[in-house]
Formats: sequence, C-alpha cells, structure tokens
Amino acid sequence: MTQRLFFTHDHLVADVDVLECTPHEQQFAVVLQSTIFHPQGGGQPFDTGWLGDSTVVKVVQEAGRIVHYVDRPLTPGPTQARIDAQRRALHTRLHSAGHLIGNAGETLGWMPIKAHHWPGEGKINFIRGESAQVMEAETLQDQVNQWIAADLPRHMVLDGDSREVGFGDLPPYACGGTHVQALAQVGQVTILGLSEKKGTLSVRYSLD
Repeated sequence: MTQRLFFTHDHLVADVDVLECTPHEQQFAVVLQSTIFHPQGGGQPFDTGWLGDSTVVKVVQEAGRIVHYVDRPLTPGPTQARIDAQRRALHTRLHSAGHLIGNAGETLGWMPIKAHHWPGEGKINFIRGESAQVMEAETLQDQVNQWIAADLPRHMVLDGDSREVGFGDLPPYACGGTHVQALAQVGQVTILGLSEKKGTLSVRYSLD
C-alpha cells in the first residue's frame, strides 16, 4: 500500500522511492513507496508536478496503491517528487471552502451528502434533517465569512487509513483531501446560488 504523506504533511517537495515503472499507452505508470501527490477522489482533482525529470500528468487511486502517470520512464530507486504548488493551493482552498459550506449547512439542520471541489464547478449537496431551516445564500455567505475572518486553525485526527479534518471547534469530516492550515488562507468564498431538486439542495460556490 502506498503511504499517503499528504495525510500528515503539506510538503510540496520530498524524496521518494520508485517501486515500479511500467509502460501504459503513451505514458508510464509509476508506483512509489510513499507519495505527496493527492490522487483524484473525494471530490478533489489530482495533483500534478514532477518525479525527477518526468512530468506527472495524472494521479489515481487503484486498490491499495496510488499510481502516478508520467511522460517518460523512471528507474526504480530514489528520486525527488515536486508538486505543482499553484494547482495544489487552488484545490486546497476549494476543498477547505467546501468543508465550511458543509458546516454552515449543518448549523441550519441540513446534512451534506456529496461534494465537488473542482475549479469552476464547486458544489455541495444537502438533504433535509428533521430540524432543517430555510437555507439562503446570504446566511451561508455570512457564516462562512465569519469563520474565515476568525482564521480558525486546521486540526486532523488519524485512525489507521482514515482521517478526519476540521477547523477550530467546527465538527470535522472524514476526508482524505488537502486543506489549508488556517482559514484565512482560503481567501474570499462566494456563494453563487442554491437550487433544490428531488429533495436534494445544491449550493454552488467559487473562490475570488
């Protein structure tokens, strides 16, 4: 199983070990002993970057291992991993913003059931709880703004292969994604709109 270094660290550069490299269509599939690259999943896109001189173009979870697809082959053994910092920062901010919207919805009695933290496509889906109140964009916006202004710190709890991530005293979520260290790093979140269909309420959001 690939060790997920991004579960416990925010490293953008790390020394890693290549276990195998096999041809795959026009690319090469690389498996590492441990990785700082986040694979696509949990509503978050994959990281890109570099392994040695090879460009990482896609990262996916396959069973118990994480596979890095690169543009040129790598020799098994030590190499350096480098994350595309700008792409990682955007995904990290979007994911953390999504958590805050989920928390804000829960304060109104709604339960988040699905999240999509992609650039230009940010969306959190909710279902009504027994005590659900009317949810409005302005109410969500005000609450998210308050938490960001308070710069609540991130906290994480690891339990084997699972992890919970939260901010300040807000309820944490089971999450394998990347997140800001404190909420001021999220920047300005904008609630774009709400729509309800077949019992599911969707909240669309973006970053400014």
